[in-house]
Amino acid sequence: MNFLRGVMGGQSAGPQHTEAETIQKLCDRVASSTLLDDRRNAVRALKSLSKKYRLEVGIQAMEHLIHVLQTDRSDSEIIGYALDTLYNIISNEEEEEVEENSTRQSEDLGSQFTEIFIKQQENVTLLLSLLEEFDFHVRWPGVKLLTSLLKQLGPQVQQIILVSPMGVSRLMDLLADSREVIRNDGVLLLQALTRSNGAIQKIVAFENAFERLLDIISEEGNSDGGIVVEDCLILLQNLLKNNNSNQNFFKEGSYIQRMKPWFEVGDENSGWSAQKVTNLHLMLQLVRVLVSPTNPPGATSSCQKAMFQCGLLQQLCTILMATGVPADILTETINTVSEVIRGCQVNQDYFASVNAPSNPPRPAIVVLLMSMVNERQPFVLRCAVLYCFQCFLYKNQKGQGEIVSTLLPSTIDATGNSVSAGQLLCGGLFSTDSLSNWCAAVALAHALQENATQKEQLLRVQLATSIGNPPVSLLQQCTNILSQGDKIDRRGSKIQTRVGLLMLLCTWLSNCPIAVTHFLHNSANVPFLTGQIAENLGEEEQLVQGLCALLLGISIYFNDNSLESYMKEKLKQLIEKRIGKENFIEKLGFISKHELYSRASQKPQPNFPSPEYMIFDHEFTKLVKELEGVITKAIYKSSEEDKKEEEVKKTLEQHDNIVTHYKNMIREQDLQLEELRQQVSTLKCQNEQLQTAVTQQVSQIQQHKDQYNLLKIQLGKDNQHQGSYSEGAQMNGIQPEEIGRLREEIEELKRNQELLQSQLTEKDSMIENMKSSQTSGTNEQSSAIVSARDSEQVAELKQELATLKSQLNSQSVEITKLQTEKQELLQKTEAFAKSVEVQGETETIIATKTTDVEGRLSALLQETKELKNEIKALSEERTAIKEQLDSSNSTIAILQTEKDKLELEITDSKKEQDDLLVLLADQDQKILSLKNKLKDLGHPVEEEDELESGDQEDEDDESEDPGKDLDHI
Repeated sequence: MNFLRGVMGGQSAGPQHTEAETIQKLCDRVASSTLLDDRRNAVRALKSLSKKYRLEVGIQAMEHLIHVLQTDRSDSEIIGYALDTLYNIISNEEEEEVEENSTRQSEDLGSQFTEIFIKQQENVTLLLSLLEEFDFHVRWPGVKLLTSLLKQLGPQVQQIILVSPMGVSRLMDLLADSREVIRNDGVLLLQALTRSNGAIQKIVAFENAFERLLDIISEEGNSDGGIVVEDCLILLQNLLKNNNSNQNFFKEGSYIQRMKPWFEVGDENSGWSAQKVTNLHLMLQLVRVLVSPTNPPGATSSCQKAMFQCGLLQQLCTILMATGVPADILTETINTVSEVIRGCQVNQDYFASVNAPSNPPRPAIVVLLMSMVNERQPFVLRCAVLYCFQCFLYKNQKGQGEIVSTLLPSTIDATGNSVSAGQLLCGGLFSTDSLSNWCAAVALAHALQENATQKEQLLRVQLATSIGNPPVSLLQQCTNILSQGDKIDRRGSKIQTRVGLLMLLCTWLSNCPIAVTHFLHNSANVPFLTGQIAENLGEEEQLVQGLCALLLGISIYFNDNSLESYMKEKLKQLIEKRIGKENFIEKLGFISKHELYSRASQKPQPNFPSPEYMIFDHEFTKLVKELEGVITKAIYKSSEEDKKEEEVKKTLEQHDNIVTHYKNMIREQDLQLEELRQQVSTLKCQNEQLQTAVTQQVSQIQQHKDQYNLLKIQLGKDNQHQGSYSEGAQMNGIQPEEIGRLREEIEELKRNQELLQSQLTEKDSMIENMKSSQTSGTNEQSSAIVSARDSEQVAELKQELATLKSQLNSQSVEITKLQTEKQELLQKTEAFAKSVEVQGETETIIATKTTDVEGRLSALLQETKELKNEIKALSEERTAIKEQLDSSNSTIAILQTEKDKLELEITDSKKEQDDLLVLLADQDQKILSLKNKLKDLGHPVEEEDELESGDQEDEDDESEDPGKDLDHI
């Protein structure tokens, strides 16, 4: 306050003195008037003066205006005037209308008045409570005032709102206001509120902000909407950028699917207004926020998959291949597609299948690469295409193989009708435009990134340099262009071409000893590199010297010593003689010390202000960081240390091979275990079905017995009443019916027996399969475990089959009893037929039916005998399988015993070697102490004697191989 009074006191006297008195009188009236109308008129007058006399009104009236907000809430009109006046005091929007000489003086007025207002936190809480009023004259000026406070002192006001109860929730209600002015200003308020405050961003997101904002964007016409759509998109960016929690909430809420209509721009693409371009640009940036490489990998991957599943990626590719799209939208679309497909195999595969609408259709990748190597295209567009190609190849070995295959002799189109991606890269690599050289070299390096197979495949590429001359390998052509240096007249940077080629060669040769051998096979390459490194050149050439040192270091570190003239040790000696180790390491350090190196290492996207800054690639900076230390160590290592390191590497490789072998063996055993478990479970199910069938047959046989007993009783009653014709006729009416029912039951029994036979046949085939699988795997360790388990299963199955056999035996006994009872029934029927002549016809019918039943019963007996034979054969096969399993168990036990013996022998040999080492060391120590004693006693020890003793020791060492080996160890 004192500061403001000082500013006011420093102003010139004159007409403002009268206005100050007027403002003072108005403030007195606001403070002392008892009538509401008088206070309202005074506040209205202050509002009219606040724009022109902002400082005076602010100093004298702010405290009174806050008091009005506290005491006169019942009158919306005076509250509205007070809020408008405070807004005019705090806001800096009217400063443009002020004269230039007073602009500097009033620059800090807004922040100063804001600081006075928020000094009492209750004032901000009061303002939040006023926003709950629905009256337009209160709510709208309240929104504008709070927005102005946030613009002036955002972090302080955010903290007050954050600790205020329901503070953020009250502000979220503004988005639901039916009056567009308040809703739109509410969006601006939330923009200022959510800026750089993660806690408030989370609260706003969980207050359903995404749903409301997407509804507003849709109502306003998506990308065709006005400034309101732009404000909503900026607010969405505030909520999602660098906020993993909100990004996950956005994805889980299925809001990514609602972004697809944003990019339905139509085929005509005629109505590209400035606002539409701005909206679409922000929409593309919002997609990139969700799939940014700086996000956690898991979150980015899930968003990428969601964008493919809902068709958003397909929609972006449509814009990518459309005609009439503005250049900046096309560039941003390429960058967006790049990050949507980066590291996601499904999206990368889809992008590889996209074709441009040309005749004939060409892959989108080829069309984009044409733009990248075309020097007439805008620089930012060429950078975007390079980024898209890099993202397509990122962690995509399948795509890398497809790009490299277009360069191989067997896949090149002989007709020349279509241009491949590989041919475009080679064309850019050897053009006269340095920027095309750099982009093509970096793109080709990404096709080899972390892919040793493609590095070896690229060695096969042959180039026809001129008619009549033999073809030259791609590797040789790269080194030829590199050695020519500035002799070729190129457009653009002097060192850009050489830097690009050196980055390509370093990427190609790293982790690929075969490529190193091919590189060293050309006798001119090493002298060229050493000559470049040894020269004292200017600052511009220091970077090239550093990259040459890196390439030579890679040739040493990944050298397999297959070339006698360029073995590791010889190359180190060459460096020491011609360059010097210290100088070599210093030149190598020029790379990481370069200012453009640190800029490129920050993020994957190649974003350069101009072509001359396009020097380093992001992935190459990772390679430099990885190799700089190991190359430095390799240069200082001695030959003995190299030998030891190689021995350790060989030991580790052998160990890895053993581990891999056992892993594969265990994997195969697990597969066999799983198959056998499935077979056992299938056999169990079949056994359960058979048991169910047997149970049903037992119950049916019991029913047959009951029916036979009932029929016997009925026939007995009929014999007692032979004299009665009417009773005889009644019995003849019942007996055929019962016999027919018996016939149906016997047919059903036959069907059940057939079902039982088919199930046993299936079981027999499953056991045959199991037997063959067990016989093929007897020499594996896991087969013993599985066989033990299967033997238990076999025992159980044998027991179940024995039970089934006993049930079938009992069934056959019961069928025999039924047959005897049937014979008795036939005899009684024949006797009854003799006594009653009228029943002659009935007797004939009964005899025929009984004969039929007898035939079916005999068939059933025959089937039962066959089942018994099958069960017997099945039990014999089970016994044979068990014997084979026992033999395999014994074989595996013998192998395990032999393995244990070998391990013990190895352990004993290691102990013997250690003991021998200790003995040799003690012997050397004793000899040395005896020599020292002889010297102390004055006895001369001649050098010839020492040499002879040394020669003798050498002969002894050569005669004893173990001692010699131990000395090397």
